[in-house]
Amino acid sequence: MNRIALLAPLALAACGKPAQPTPAETRGATGPAPAVITPAPAASAVAPEPAATARPEADYLGKWIGVEGMVLNVTKRAGGGVTLEIQWDLDNKGTFPGSVTAEGLRFTRDGKDEIAVPSDGDATGLKWLAGKKDCLTVKPGEGYCRG
Repeated sequence: MNRIALLAPLALAACGKPAQPTPAETRGATGPAPAVITPAPAASAVAPEPAATARPEADYLGKWIGVEGMVLNVTKRAGGGVTLEIQWDLDNKGTFPGSVTAEGLRFTRDGKDEIAVPSDGDATGLKWLAGKKDCLTVKPGEGYCRG
């Protein structure tokens, strides 16, 4: 390649005009033109519909065991929904109407909306439940698992 061909882009750049490569410069003196790489379309980032991932009501029914006397018993309620009988610590227990949603078991306790979400024992934050697979977590430190 001669010196003029090498200096031409520098001279154009000095004048404030961007240098436009020639076809020979883009592919080199002897090689083929570079391949144009088109990125593959991104995989769909759309999450599945909640109804498609929701557990059926039957999966929640029955007794769930926590630690130190904590227990959650879920039964069908006449007219629809579920009833949750909960002993959530040594001093507090109650019965609450609830419903099965895509997120889990929804209920109101002491004026606060709560959801018992499907999880594993590690997510409960309770050492005794660690390693268990079929659990419900209301909040850190309050969880219940199947035997």
